[in-house]
Amino acid sequence: MDDDEDDRLEPDEDDDEDAPSEPAVTIEITGLSLYTHHGVEAAERDVGQRLVFDISFEVGECDATVTDRIEDTVDYADVCQQVALAAQERSYKTLERLCSAIADKMIDRYDAETVTVRATKPEPPIPLPVEEVSVEVWKERG
Repeated sequence: MDDDEDDRLEPDEDDDEDAPSEPAVTIEITGLSLYTHHGVEAAERDVGQRLVFDISFEVGECDATVTDRIEDTVDYADVCQQVALAAQERSYKTLERLCSAIADKMIDRYDAETVTVRATKPEPPIPLPVEEVSVEVWKERG
């Protein structure tokens, strides 16, 4: 046997085709409706308005895919509570900043790898007929 034949017979260390891959887990919350005090105009911040949030984030490792234990996954109610805290603890002029603050909280609290946050104003205070306006922010853990 020459050296070339030995190389063909040895399994490649990087060639792990039979091993199952680690599943990617994405947590999504859609349509979280909260009364908030955000906006450019002082009246928006004073009176307040309803915003609807959609949050999606990818977690690195989620043991629940193997263990099926509640404590090994993300608590969806806690996610909603954290979004509510971020959206209601202070007032922002722009939805962009609000979405960014929520994304930061998801990264910090849940060790999320990527996060998408969409905030929608169902009744935007603009003088033209518009059903809603939305801002979406995407962030990656860095």
